[in-house]
Amino acid sequence: MIQGVIFDMDGLMFDTERIWNICWEPALAKFGLPCKDGLSQAARGTTKAGSCDVLRRFYGEDCPAMGIVEELYRLAYEAFNKPVPKMPGLDELLAWLDEHHIPMAVASSSPMTVIEGHLEHWGLGHYFKAVISGEHLTRSKPAPDIFLLAAQKLGTEPAKTMVLEDSYNGVRAGAAGGFVTVMVPDLSPATDEMRRIYTCECASLHEVRRKLEDGEL
Repeated sequence: MIQGVIFDMDGLMFDTERIWNICWEPALAKFGLPCKDGLSQAARGTTKAGSCDVLRRFYGEDCPAMGIVEELYRLAYEAFNKPVPKMPGLDELLAWLDEHHIPMAVASSSPMTVIEGHLEHWGLGHYFKAVISGEHLTRSKPAPDIFLLAAQKLGTEPAKTMVLEDSYNGVRAGAAGGFVTVMVPDLSPATDEMRRIYTCECASLHEVRRKLEDGEL
């Protein structure tokens, strides 16, 4: 029986991953660098520090990693001034969990200001017992720290707490923490690695709700 649910945000609750993808090319171009294949996917689900580590892997230790990331975030923040769409099934899943008194948390690698901005715009903040940003933790996804902290705040055991994720790093984090890890793919389809480590895969948040209703999760 699921005791609590932890939501990732980007690409899981809100359709933001496409915005981050678009912002990589101009952020890199400002520093005279091309956007390499696989970069945005490798950085997906990580914090600013994690994105810096990915940039150094792709462009070398001497690349202006923090400058690029700061420009990336500046461009994304500009785009986020316009409301971003909710992912299909989000409202229905939140309402179902609330009706069944299952506590919820948001655990996202995005800065707290971004998380709160999206939640406030859509009036969803009241659903969540805890909202956690990866910027407040030393280790970001794929380390499980953010999910373990969220479960602690919910007062639930990882083995009975569901993590909803779309990114590879997020799925790795959920699995590493011993959570019921459900992948809801957005831009990144499930790979053989993901299928080995996740609990199950759902095509949408609608399917997550149906599985909960049917007792399959």
